[in-house]
Amino acid sequence: MIHRLIRYFRRIKLPVRLITLMIIGVASWFVVVSCGTLDGKQLGAKVPADLVADYIYRIIWSERTIYGKHVVQRLKDENVVMASEHWQQEKSLPLPAQMFRMSSELASENSAFSYGAISPWSLNQNNSPNTEFEERAMQNILETGLPYKDYQVKDGKKYFSALYPDKAVSAACIDCHNQHPVHKQRYPQKVFKVGDVMGGILVNLPIEN
Repeated sequence: MIHRLIRYFRRIKLPVRLITLMIIGVASWFVVVSCGTLDGKQLGAKVPADLVADYIYRIIWSERTIYGKHVVQRLKDENVVMASEHWQQEKSLPLPAQMFRMSSELASENSAFSYGAISPWSLNQNNSPNTEFEERAMQNILETGLPYKDYQVKDGKKYFSALYPDKAVSAACIDCHNQHPVHKQRYPQKVFKVGDVMGGILVNLPIEN
């Protein structure tokens, strides 16, 4: 199956790195689906919650990387189309952060499961660390560069939550933030570079006692 996928992707001339990321995403999702659902009992019985969170994060990370590097940045470099905050009115591409938010909203629709991006330098106050867990996890990431995982109770429901470092993968990411009027007003001393931790990717898995 994997070999067939590789042959197909090569036929349509996708870059090797892009092929690898896509296969990681598909394989990771297959493991999650085959081992258990996001229902609390099944996760506890079949797959450790922290491992499921890791699988989900790898899918999210691969998709964000592909979109940021091989769509937004590539089309910008080739002067084909730009990404814009007002993409609908300007007939441009959604910014990576907007694409991420739209996919996270769709994934969590009618479900207690959720994921999203938070940052102490967020342009949207709703994406700032809000809960005690989020503040503690973000501080840990900024100090160590490592994921932070723990249980938390949010809105009366128990979750296993994991926060992973969210790094700038392309110039398009940092240009958007560094040049944004809100960023310049709120965080004038913060100038991001490619590879910098810009915040965290948060995964919330609902569980039962």
